[in-house]
Amino acid sequence: MGRTRGVWNTKGTWAAGFALAALLALTGYAVLSGGGEDTDTPSKGGSSASASASPGPSATYAPPEEWTEPERWVALPRGERTDAGGSSVGYPRSTEGAVAMMAAANAVSIDSNRDSVDEQLRLYRSYFAQGDQSDETAEKVELQAVETDKQLHKSLGVSVGEPLPPGAYMRTTVVGYKVIKESDDEVSVWLLTRVVQKAGETSKERGSYTRSLSGAAWIDGDWKLSGKALLGADAESKPAIAAPGDAAFNGAGWIAIREAS
Repeated sequence: MGRTRGVWNTKGTWAAGFALAALLALTGYAVLSGGGEDTDTPSKGGSSASASASPGPSATYAPPEEWTEPERWVALPRGERTDAGGSSVGYPRSTEGAVAMMAAANAVSIDSNRDSVDEQLRLYRSYFAQGDQSDETAEKVELQAVETDKQLHKSLGVSVGEPLPPGAYMRTTVVGYKVIKESDDEVSVWLLTRVVQKAGETSKERGSYTRSLSGAAWIDGDWKLSGKALLGADAESKPAIAAPGDAAFNGAGWIAIREAS
C-alpha cells in the first residue's frame, strides 16, 4: 500500500504513466504471450515502471486446449455520447459504468494512419479530469508516447520514423476485470487486456495479455481516470494472468466482458 501511495505524488508523473497503460506490452510490463496465434516472448527492456500498472510474471502464457466457460460475464454499458476527440464518454454512475470508462481508456488502435502519440493524447484529453490536465503533463504524455511508438516500430521491424506498412497494426482490448474497491464516487480495479499486433498484410497476428491497475472517480457528471481512487487499494494482491476460457481465469476471480448490445 505504501508503494502505491508513493507513486501518485505528482499529477504529471501519474498522468504520464497512466496514459501509457494500454501500451505496456510494447515496453515489457505485465505481458504473457497467449491466444491461438503465434505469440511473442515478453521483452525485458522498457522504460521506468508505469504508475498505472504493476509488473507481472515474465514467463510465457500457454493457453489451455479445452475451453472453460467463465463463471461471471458482464456486458458493460456504452457511453451516452462521443466527444470531440472521438472517444466514448458519459457513462452511468455505477461500478460497471466506471469499468466501462476504464476499458475505453485502455482501448488503443494504432496503424499506418494513427500513431501512439495520436492515441495517447486522445485518451489523456478525453479521460482525465480537467483539474488534472496541464501543458506540462500533456508534454510528458506526448514524450512517453513517442518512445512507445519507437518500441512498436522496432518490434514490427520497421525503421523508426517510417510509416507502418499496409496491414500493420497494434490493438488493445480489455477482456476482463477484478474489482478492488468500489463506492458511489470511486472504483479501483485490475484490468486484463488483450494486445494484438501484426507486422503487415501477410504476417501472422501475435497476441499477449497484460494486467494493469486502474482507478476512476466520479467528477462533474462522468467517470474520469484517478490516481486518488487507488489510494488504499490492495495493489499487492495481483490476480493471475489467464485468458477467458482458461480455468485459471475463474480461479483468479476475473469477470469476463461481453460486447454491449
